[in-house]
Amino acid sequence: MKAFEKLSEEEAKKAIACLWKNEVKPLNFEVDEKEEVKPIDMTVRDGRRIYQRGLLYIMGKAFAEVYPKALLTVNFQLSNSLYCTVENMPIDEKVISKIRIKMQEIVAKDIEIRKVEMSKEEAEKFYEKERTLRGRLQLDNQYKEEVSLYFCGDYYNYFYGVMPISTGYIKYYDIVKYHDGFLLRYPDKKTPDIIEEYKETKKLLNTLEDYEDIHKILDIDTVYKLNKKIRQGKEKDIILLAEALHEKKIADIADNIVKKKDIKMVLIAGPSSSGKTTFAKRLGIQLQLNGIKPITISVDNYFVEREATPRDENGDYDFECLEAIDLKLFNEHLTKLLNGEEILVPTFNFKTGHKEYNGEKMKIKSNEVLVIEGIHCLNDALTNSIPKGQKYKVYISDLTVLNIDYYNRISTTDTRLIRRIVRDNNFRGYDALHTLQTWASVNRGEESNIFPFQEGADSMFNSSLIYEICVLKKYAMPLLAAIDNTQPEYAEAKILYEFLKYFEDISDEFVPKNSLLREFIGGSIFEV
Repeated sequence: MKAFEKLSEEEAKKAIACLWKNEVKPLNFEVDEKEEVKPIDMTVRDGRRIYQRGLLYIMGKAFAEVYPKALLTVNFQLSNSLYCTVENMPIDEKVISKIRIKMQEIVAKDIEIRKVEMSKEEAEKFYEKERTLRGRLQLDNQYKEEVSLYFCGDYYNYFYGVMPISTGYIKYYDIVKYHDGFLLRYPDKKTPDIIEEYKETKKLLNTLEDYEDIHKILDIDTVYKLNKKIRQGKEKDIILLAEALHEKKIADIADNIVKKKDIKMVLIAGPSSSGKTTFAKRLGIQLQLNGIKPITISVDNYFVEREATPRDENGDYDFECLEAIDLKLFNEHLTKLLNGEEILVPTFNFKTGHKEYNGEKMKIKSNEVLVIEGIHCLNDALTNSIPKGQKYKVYISDLTVLNIDYYNRISTTDTRLIRRIVRDNNFRGYDALHTLQTWASVNRGEESNIFPFQEGADSMFNSSLIYEICVLKKYAMPLLAAIDNTQPEYAEAKILYEFLKYFEDISDEFVPKNSLLREFIGGSIFEV
């Protein structure tokens, strides 16, 4: 029987896919009558990914029917939207209107989306006839024995991952003109049947576009092109250019700090596995070249006493909320330091849950600046006693702009997760299962404490490296393979494992010792 037949009427209304033996499957997947099937909807990450794929598929089909020669690219994600461009034609309101009408028509017809699999030999003949790049990268994937495409009538395309079984499942969306392209908008997980007002993220957009420019210089905007360069033996050139871009951007941030004569404090924040520690050290070197000495102070030493720590909705200690920090003492110490006074620095004992004073003192000189890194550093409430003019805030994240191909984008969350899996195993003694089990909680903290403040940063630093997955894969794949389908985390582990197969290998011996990537694989000159 079909998987959707095992769902209740209420579940079937919301479901876009299902979970079978901890593996994501389409709703028309054949199951035994006695087997358990769980619904996947838009409120969970897998459901949102499938919804996005379905929406992109419908958009691609609409363009194929209205503007068949259009060369589409899905660039990146912006606030519950996918920013897309068309290389060979201008986008105006007339184009958007025609595509919107066609998309509505495709959704209303509720057309079946069929997965078609063929051998590589059959696929070679197919591509000789069709002369298309859609899904062609599968031919070069040494791990894949078959090539798959999704057909909807005469239209076909390749998407990495499970798809909706028909166009009628994509009920809520919008398409609006934006800059040189358009936004394909979809609901938030909290309001799966509403398209909320778009929240502008100009600084984030500028940062992403900067990195698109370097990819154009390298002529690498997809994994297909990246792999081709690696097979040509050009991996060293790729690494050197990617690392040079990082160095240039860090130097630019240091120069901007120096230009603002009143800056006394540099605050650095970003989501997990962004490379904040190495970034702070490399920024410190650039500041020293400008005659400014960085002095680090750790927010972790300023937690409130354990008995005063707030608790979350489950009754557990919430160490990530702002109220878990002793804001009064922290700001008192910052004010004294900036006034040239000496402080007695606390050390927080995480075993006892109390601050201890071991005689460590701190005082800063006129040519020194405080460098503070932490989850709340973009929130002015953390440093409310310090005038804004004396603070310089930096947002750092691994903002991937490399795509698998022109329709399949690489999630920035996935690249950070792969980084964290490798780092947790190398330096913290955790296996991939533990990292996956805690990842949702980490994301919730980021959504509450970091992302709402990112546009308030004075500078944004994109820590992504175009070649990083090629290095990380040999570390991550065995760790992910160790998770079997008896674990709920198997679905995510399998998705990441299959994703890593698309990348050619790059030896970590080519990675510079001061690279941010060393924070995760080891061998850093900073010994982080």
